[in-house]
Amino acid sequence: MLTMILFIRTELCRFSGAKIYPGRGIRFVRGDSQVFLFVNSKCKRYFHNKLRPAKLCWTAVYRKQHKKDISAEAVKKRRRATKKPYSRSIVGATLEVIQKKRAEKPEVRDAAREAALREIKERIKKTKDEKRAKKAEVVAKTSKGVGKGAPKGGAAKGPKLGGGGGKR
Repeated sequence: MLTMILFIRTELCRFSGAKIYPGRGIRFVRGDSQVFLFVNSKCKRYFHNKLRPAKLCWTAVYRKQHKKDISAEAVKKRRRATKKPYSRSIVGATLEVIQKKRAEKPEVRDAAREAALREIKERIKKTKDEKRAKKAEVVAKTSKGVGKGAPKGGAAKGPKLGGGGGKR
């Protein structure tokens, strides 16, 4: 004996949330080509009058918001799988290095950080000292090159040329 399972394609009303069986309902196509299906003219009228379905107690949206019909929803509820903490390597550091750093004591970590900071400060101080020494050399050379007879500004200046900066 051959048994056939008949599958009826039902759609949902955009206002009430009720099932619409084939051959029933009202189809409305808005100017932006969006299609709305309504179970009856009552739903269509309320939709066009911009009533909110959440405020009408007979709609599916209202029932869902006010936790009516909980028995049907209890079946659908499933527990969400909890995420387990997962460790993986990051660019520039392998998993072993990360785990080693995590395992080391805070005192050791602080000591390493302080040593690194001290080393950086010493390097900065050394570069500053080198710059000061170079600057002192340059100043010493320029002071030797300038004689007593020359004017303070270096070479004698002629008259200023160009007429920029005045009122127009």
